[in-house]
Amino acid sequence: MTQNDHDALLGHFEGKRHYYPFIVFYDDTDAGGIVYHSNYLAFAERARTSMLHQLGFPNRNIAERHKVAIAVRHCTVDFRRAALLEDRLTVETRVIKVGGASLGFEQKVMRGHEELVVIEIYLACMSLTELRAQRLPEEVRTAYARYLDVNED
Repeated sequence: MTQNDHDALLGHFEGKRHYYPFIVFYDDTDAGGIVYHSNYLAFAERARTSMLHQLGFPNRNIAERHKVAIAVRHCTVDFRRAALLEDRLTVETRVIKVGGASLGFEQKVMRGHEELVVIEIYLACMSLTELRAQRLPEEVRTAYARYLDVNED
């Protein structure tokens, strides 16, 4: 696999938004071929992880270098339409908040231009040694701040 192939697996940025394309596999669905509800959160997690990688901060690197983890603090999910086996979907991610110790995202799972699920999720940075809130590493906060997109469509 070439570097370009690897980069393509991570999705891409268009302006301030990150797009993560994928195909719905059999194990993502229930017996009726409909995506199981909790898998939308997994799709969103993969998209945020891919975005973080493209910003130059793999999760393992952040944990080892800064002794912190970024954990979910609050999440709302609005299920609008179902995705099906073998659908080609995209998770569109936009940064809606960059705080001292927190990040906020709006993520839309899309089939073409159709919004299937809208997720608003807030993450908190926490110390791996003390298991309590801690400021985001400055380089991570700065990287996300460049993509802050508070204007709604």
